[in-house]
Amino acid sequence: MNITHRPVLLAEAVTALVDGPLIQKQTSVTPLLVIDGTFGRGGHTQALLGQLPTHARMISFDKDLDAIAVAKKINDPRLTIIHDSFAQMDQYARPESVDGILLDLGISSPQVDEAHRGFSFRRNGPLDMRMDTEHGFTAAQWLEQAPQEEIARVIKTYGEERFAFQIAKAIVAKREEGLAPKTTFELAALVAGVVRTREAGQDPATRTFQALRIFINRELEDLEQGLKAALQLLKPGARLAVISFHSLEDRIVKQFMQAHAKVEVPRGLPLREIDLPQSALEIIARVKPSEQEVQENPRARSAIMRVAQKRMGLPA
Repeated sequence: MNITHRPVLLAEAVTALVDGPLIQKQTSVTPLLVIDGTFGRGGHTQALLGQLPTHARMISFDKDLDAIAVAKKINDPRLTIIHDSFAQMDQYARPESVDGILLDLGISSPQVDEAHRGFSFRRNGPLDMRMDTEHGFTAAQWLEQAPQEEIARVIKTYGEERFAFQIAKAIVAKREEGLAPKTTFELAALVAGVVRTREAGQDPATRTFQALRIFINRELEDLEQGLKAALQLLKPGARLAVISFHSLEDRIVKQFMQAHAKVEVPRGLPLREIDLPQSALEIIARVKPSEQEVQENPRARSAIMRVAQKRMGLPA
C-alpha cells in the first residue's frame, strides 16, 4: 500500500516558530536549536529545515521505529534523529537552550492506514496499537488481563465514551469464554454490538479505539511531561507550538499555557506595577485549519494549534 501523510497546519506551524523574535533576530554567529517533538513522516521537520539557516540545529523525536527509518533517510547534517518520546526532550538539551519547539500530537496517517499496527477499526489486523513496538504491552495483551473496572475507566476517561461500562462488561464476558478480542475487527464488532447509538457519521468503535491507543502509549502523560520540559528548555523569547486533535489533548495544552500566562498575586499586597512578578508565557495564537485544508485533508478537521512565547523577562 502506498501510504502518504499530509502534515496538518504545515505553513501555519512553520510561520509560528520562524516568526518568533529569536529566530527573526538570529545572526550568522547565533547558534539556533529547534525541536520537532513528533517526526511522523517528516513534513514539519523538513519544512522547518527549509526555513532555518545553515548553522542551525534541529532535533526530531519519535517513538515509532517506522518514522525513525524514514527520518534517517534525510541527508541534512543539521538534523539529529532520536528514537524516544518528546517527553524526554530535557535529557537531550540544556535549560533555556532551545529557540522553538513544535509538538504535533496524535498519530500519523501511515499508523492508521497500516493494518498490522492495529490502530484502525476499518482495517483488520492484530490489536497492537503501540507506537513503539519494541516496548510495552499490546492492546490485546492488556485486554486479556485487565479488570473490568479498569477497562471501563480507561474507555470512559480517554475515550469519553458513555457506554464504557457496557463495553468493558462485554469484553470481559468474551474473555471468560476464551474469546478475548485479538484483532481490530473483533474488537470493533464487539463494541458495535453494545453501542447502539452514535453521532452521525461516527463508527461505534471510534471512542474505544481512541481510548485504548491513548492509554497504551501514555499519550496524555507524555504530553504533560513534555510541556513541562519544553518550558524549561525554551530560551526567553522562544516559541512553543502545539497541534492537538481531540479535546483531551487540547484541554491539557490550553490549561498549561493559561496557567503559565497569568500571575497569582495575593490580594491586598501593596505592589507597584513595576514590582509585579512576570508570568512565564505569553499566549500568541489559536489557529484552526482553513476550509480549503479540511476539504483537501479531512483528517485536519479537528486540529487546533496553540502558540505561546516564553517571556523575555524584565530589563535589568
